[in-house]
Amino acid sequence: MVYAVTDLETIGGSTKSTKITEISIFLTDGEKIIDEYTRLVNPEQPIPYFITGLTGINNEMVQDAPKFYEIAKEIIEFIGDAVFVAHNVGFDYNVLRHEYKSLGFDFRKPHLCTVRSSRKVIPGYSSYSLGKLTDQLGIAIEGRHRARGDALATAKLFHLIYQKDENNLASFLQNDVIPQHLHPGLDLSIIEDIPKKVGIYKFYNEEHQLIYIGKSKNIQSRVKQHLKSKTSKKAFRIAKEIAHIETELTGSETIALIHESSLIKKHQPRFNQRLKKDRYPFGLYSYEDGNAAPDGGQGYINLHIDQVKNKNTPPMTTFFNKKEAVNYLEKMVEDHQLCKKLLGLYPTKSSCFGYQTKQCKGACIGEESPKSYNKRVQDMFNQLQFDLKNFFLIDSGRSRSEISLILVERGSFIGYGFLPQHLHNSPLEKWKEYIVHYQEDRDIRMIIKRIFRIKKEVQIRSF
Repeated sequence: MVYAVTDLETIGGSTKSTKITEISIFLTDGEKIIDEYTRLVNPEQPIPYFITGLTGINNEMVQDAPKFYEIAKEIIEFIGDAVFVAHNVGFDYNVLRHEYKSLGFDFRKPHLCTVRSSRKVIPGYSSYSLGKLTDQLGIAIEGRHRARGDALATAKLFHLIYQKDENNLASFLQNDVIPQHLHPGLDLSIIEDIPKKVGIYKFYNEEHQLIYIGKSKNIQSRVKQHLKSKTSKKAFRIAKEIAHIETELTGSETIALIHESSLIKKHQPRFNQRLKKDRYPFGLYSYEDGNAAPDGGQGYINLHIDQVKNKNTPPMTTFFNKKEAVNYLEKMVEDHQLCKKLLGLYPTKSSCFGYQTKQCKGACIGEESPKSYNKRVQDMFNQLQFDLKNFFLIDSGRSRSEISLILVERGSFIGYGFLPQHLHNSPLEKWKEYIVHYQEDRDIRMIIKRIFRIKKEVQIRSF
């Protein structure tokens, strides 16, 4: 495989508006440099003074240099089928994409970021900026902030991490969306405009029927995953049918979950049929064992994790997967000094391991009374309930000018909304005017309960 290690110098600004002043590409097989392409480029715009101060490239230097459209074909031919590599690849790759887009060409390549891969392959450095990282690694940069100097240093860094990684950085390769695999009616130019924020997304087919609803912390990234997915026949079918995409910001991940759940129940999109059933497949259940105290009182409360579909009784709380459930119980062992044996985490006929390390008080072998032990279990249960009957959950809004609100009254979910930041100190009755009412159901209740369980960074305002 060949890699095109690239660096661009530009006039500054966003990837959509900036223009290239210099480009340098080193072709490499991961061990040695094969070829080089370096050119100054006329940006067809004045170069700002502060950019000249940073790069040393001034207007006179590029005056007689070729314009990008004049070398666009030779750049494509030079890169060929190589993987596009850069330090902070998102910038260089998207600048080139927009330059080619202005010429009516859709530039797409598999790409790899040496910032991201370096953090994983050689962790522990104080900075992963190109200048500081190469300095720490003893890689000299001959011409910092010039395309050739930075590209050559990046190539040397790439060689180092390529040879250190047992998979030659294959896991860091990012494949772009391939238009031929998608619906011809889908406008791919909108993908880069999708926000990289928390929210929900909706996929429609060519007849404008809603076929899928999802949520993500980064909508753009998740939508791209759908469009590139080849993991299953279903994923491939979804990607082929998407002709239109709509997105909606929620600010809060909890609101995204609630909104997604409500929309799926309302519209029942064809490809969401299994989503809610699989969303929280594992639940936490309790029972009292027969090891009662000598006075005939209660037995020890035992906890166990099971698949929700195996039970007729509702769980105390639910989890995305078994690992999350086990991690939660492990945390409860620490927080409440509970017994791993009675939580189903340490199957044994004798004492649990925690008893041997003095972390367990001996409920597993009857040394601690059920009454004493169960009190701490009940403290844990209380964390899973809405101890407060009336409260607002306050979280991030869709922008800095607002906050998000979730309202619970008399122990029931009422709805959510977005409050302008300047009304943060207004009476709570005013807050309620911004709440859109929703019907509470089991899924929504579990979503809100989960906030209390994972102790998410949200504020609670009781009344």
